[in-house]
Amino acid sequence: MMKMLLGCSLCLLLLGLSKLVESRTLHMGSCSVNVHTHELRKYYSAIRSHAIAGDSEIGVKFLDKTLIRNVQEGQTCCFLRLVLRFYVERVFSNYASSEPQQQRCSSALANAFVSIRRDIHKCHCHCGEETQRTVDSLHAEFIKLEINPAAKKAVGELDTVLEWLEGLSQKTHI
Repeated sequence: MMKMLLGCSLCLLLLGLSKLVESRTLHMGSCSVNVHTHELRKYYSAIRSHAIAGDSEIGVKFLDKTLIRNVQEGQTCCFLRLVLRFYVERVFSNYASSEPQQQRCSSALANAFVSIRRDIHKCHCHCGEETQRTVDSLHAEFIKLEINPAAKKAVGELDTVLEWLEGLSQKTHI
C-alpha cells in the first residue's frame, strides 16, 4: 500500500513539474525556438493592470492585432526578432514601477525576451522591406510620446504579442 501511494505521489509530482517546464515551439521556416509562454503569461499578468492603469494615451495604439496577423509569410522570424528587440531596448528599459514585485516581474519578462532573442539570433532571419517598415512605424509611434507613458502603453499591449506567440506555437514539454 505504501509503495502504491509513493508511486502515485511521484507520478503526480512529475506531472506537476512537467507543467512547470511546459514550453511551446515556434516554427519559423527552417528554424525552431522554444518559448515558455506559461512563464511569460505569469510575469505579464503581474504587471498588466499597473501598465493599463497608467496608460493615459487611450487614442494611441502601437500594436494592432491586424498588424501582427498581417505579417508576411517567411517574415515571422524577422518580425518577432524586431519586436523583441523593441521591447528589450525601448520598453522594458524605460518601464518603471514603484512596487518591487512588479519590478521583479518586468525584469523577469525582459530577461525571458532576451533569452528568446538570443535563440532567434541563431536562426539568421532575413528581413523584408515591408517588415522593417512595419517595425519602424512602431518605433515612430513610440517616440511620439513621452518615454514613461509610452513604455506603459507598450507593456499594456504585450497581450497582443503573447497571443500571437501562442498562436504560432505548439505545446511541448522539456
